[in-house]
Amino acid sequence: MSGSGSGSGVGSWLELGLALRKVADIAFAAGWVALLTAAVPTVAVGPAAAQSANAQAPKAQSLKAQAPKGPSPAAGKPGERLLVEAAELIYDNDKNNVTARGNAELHYGPRTLQADRVLYDRNTSRVFAEGNVRLTDETGAVLTGDKMELTDDFKNGFIDALRIQQTIESKGQPVRTRFSAPRGERIDGERTSFEYGTYTACEPCKNHPETPPLWQIRAAKIIHNNETHIISFEESTLEVAGIPLAYLPYFEAADPTVKRKTGFLTPRFISSTALGRGVSTPFFINLAPNYDLTLSPAFLSNQGVLGQAEYRHRLDTGSFNLRVSGIFQTTPSAFLPGPLGAGDRDFRGSVESKGEFYISDRWRTGWDVVGVTDKWFLDNYRIRNQNITTDYFREAVSTGFLIGQGDRSWFEARGYYFKGLSSFDWQKEQPLVAPVIDYDKRINGPGFLGGEVRFESNITHLSREATDYQGIPRTGAYLLSPSANGINYPLYETCLTFTRSTCLVRGLAGTDTRLSAQVSWRRTFIDDAGQVITPFAYLRTDAFFVDPRNSGYQNALVQNIGRQDEDFSGRVMPAVGVDYRYPFVSNFGPLGVHTLEPIAQLVLRPSETHIGRLPNEDAQSLVFDDTSLFEWDKFSGYDRVEGGVRTNLGAQYSVVTPAGWYANVLFGESIQLAGVNSFRRGDIANVGLDSGLDKRFSDYVGRVQVSPNQNISFITRARFDQQDFHVSRFETGITARLAPFAPVDLSLFYSFYEAQPALGFVHKREGVTASATYHVTPNWFVTGSALVDLSHYLDVRDNFADAYTAFLTNPVGVAPVYVNPGKAYLSGISLGAGYQDECTTVSLNYIVSPIAAALGTAERNRTVLLRVELKTLGEVDLRQNVGTATTSDGIATVR
Repeated sequence: MSGSGSGSGVGSWLELGLALRKVADIAFAAGWVALLTAAVPTVAVGPAAAQSANAQAPKAQSLKAQAPKGPSPAAGKPGERLLVEAAELIYDNDKNNVTARGNAELHYGPRTLQADRVLYDRNTSRVFAEGNVRLTDETGAVLTGDKMELTDDFKNGFIDALRIQQTIESKGQPVRTRFSAPRGERIDGERTSFEYGTYTACEPCKNHPETPPLWQIRAAKIIHNNETHIISFEESTLEVAGIPLAYLPYFEAADPTVKRKTGFLTPRFISSTALGRGVSTPFFINLAPNYDLTLSPAFLSNQGVLGQAEYRHRLDTGSFNLRVSGIFQTTPSAFLPGPLGAGDRDFRGSVESKGEFYISDRWRTGWDVVGVTDKWFLDNYRIRNQNITTDYFREAVSTGFLIGQGDRSWFEARGYYFKGLSSFDWQKEQPLVAPVIDYDKRINGPGFLGGEVRFESNITHLSREATDYQGIPRTGAYLLSPSANGINYPLYETCLTFTRSTCLVRGLAGTDTRLSAQVSWRRTFIDDAGQVITPFAYLRTDAFFVDPRNSGYQNALVQNIGRQDEDFSGRVMPAVGVDYRYPFVSNFGPLGVHTLEPIAQLVLRPSETHIGRLPNEDAQSLVFDDTSLFEWDKFSGYDRVEGGVRTNLGAQYSVVTPAGWYANVLFGESIQLAGVNSFRRGDIANVGLDSGLDKRFSDYVGRVQVSPNQNISFITRARFDQQDFHVSRFETGITARLAPFAPVDLSLFYSFYEAQPALGFVHKREGVTASATYHVTPNWFVTGSALVDLSHYLDVRDNFADAYTAFLTNPVGVAPVYVNPGKAYLSGISLGAGYQDECTTVSLNYIVSPIAAALGTAERNRTVLLRVELKTLGEVDLRQNVGTATTSDGIATVR
């Protein structure tokens, strides 16, 4: 320790010497304060600080008390203070420096410096730290090193064995990024330069920290600019497990804190027979904080340049985007010629847009639309739109909407345009539906009635150019088998004229407007014995305005559809009823709470009118099972209304245990007591027939659900024939997450539906869907899914009257031939494996997906997909089609 010499002597000299020593201690303490305050605005020493190894606590406290509170001319913002905490403070007046030693910690504004030893040189205004040095800046980034030489505000300096760790959020997950270098320089607190540095987002190995991370970027120089949030790499190499794989002389990337930055995005590589080989190079333009533009030209060896652009804009009240794509094909012959493909087109493209805006806290409006030059474009050029439903029912749905929501009310107005994207679709059969307006309002019942009153209304208008019908297939020969471009299209001898035994009408040509309104009331009473009685009543009214239209070769078909009611038709359906339940509840302690609940429901109403004489567009999906057993009206839409006197009977039993075990069993039947059975008289789509409700005593329906815990759930539902109890419809499945017992997630579902000839399904339908993921280790996994058709009876859809004329005019809607009827068929499959950790995701998948399976085709797409994501840097998808596809995607041949 440096300081003044101590006095010596006896007697009065000793007393004088002790007095002078006290004065010297105070002077040196004041000098220490002046030394620090000359460098920084304010100095405060923590309670644990001491002046020296032999200093007393009162001196440290007096030192803190003497620290001036006002700012000084030194660097830093006015009012910022330097707080020093250390085991000891050592000052040297001769060398004009101060040393903090022993767990030294210096806080200056938002920056903190920690080290075993810190020396401040007043002459050069430099801070020297060594031993486990750790600097935390205002962004939360942590810089560590063996030695640091910094300015007094910690903004500039040199660092030996530099390491930086920063935690950021990427896709909702925290990710730690790491820089390291033998020597680095900190410049103005905004830039950090790394000489021969590395960058990674991977955690170091705990057991072997010297092992290279899974991946890292190694460069001759790395510069991280915290002001522009740009990381630049010079002479860089991508290393995987320490092995160099890729080299770039120079590149820049936004740091992980940046969500929006102008620059190139990760390229996408393309390879297919029709398109050739190519690459898409997206370029993102950050026009403003709330809107941007992405240009994504794709350079294709066989077709030229595919231009794509997407504009996104967020406003105070909502947001919208617009995406356009287009190409002038250099090799159109790679695709089938029309009408089976777009091989006769030079220019092809699409326009897509989606938007949503909040008008107020209760009202919002928006749109979601897509337009294409041809039905094959999006699939041929792999522009997958979110409006395309699935591979099984390929169509693009455009809609616009206005939605309002109150405390107990709902309003929604929409319009729909359906674009068929399969080669088997005929656009003239697709309806334009606008508007569709729904309003739902619930209020408390008036006066003595009490309960709840509900008002529902719907207005729907649609138009269609050509009648959409489906032939009911028969066993036997085809009418004819014309061909085009070497491809045969067998056509069934059905729907030449309308008869219920051979033809179903899914939608009429012309216009159809329906106005529907229903007011209902219900109130629940519970007596002292626990009986639950719910009386209800409703009044339903419908008005139809129909203008059927004949079109070309469909004259004979439409003229025989049964003399549809034209112009105006109406119906009224009043109903009263009661729902009765009597739950018996018993608590068996550790065995749980058991509940047995008989249920009876009675609905009285007149018979349905105009059956088969009105269009049915929205009530064609009728499934009778446990979910619809106690519905007042079992039809799925407004175009049909259930009539007649009917009772629904059933019971359910449930168990809930303290350990979390849950089970539920339901069984019941529906009985037509009087009037016309709405389900026995099918309409022009035969809805109701073969449903299990088309007899006075319906089929039985049941459900069994068991959940041993929150991770495992079994469910089975079935419909049994009322006469011989054979299974008419059966669905069963399990979803399970078996951890911690086994690292497996799985789902398995089996479905069986017996033949429904009246609805066009002349054979049974049976299949299995399964998916599973097995976590081999916490990082490695294998996954797979499969769709197995156990019957493989292909359905015949969309046949034209006068089939040969239809085919020559527009060969669409043709029916496929049966393939291996009754045998199992692997319709779709996905197999894959991958690796995932905090910094990397790699997956390889083989995908087989059916094409237009709803039409009964046996064609499938086979794709190999490799996806690599390096967290914070970007991701790359490599997709390659393999196998063979023919007509459904408009491509001549794909290998």
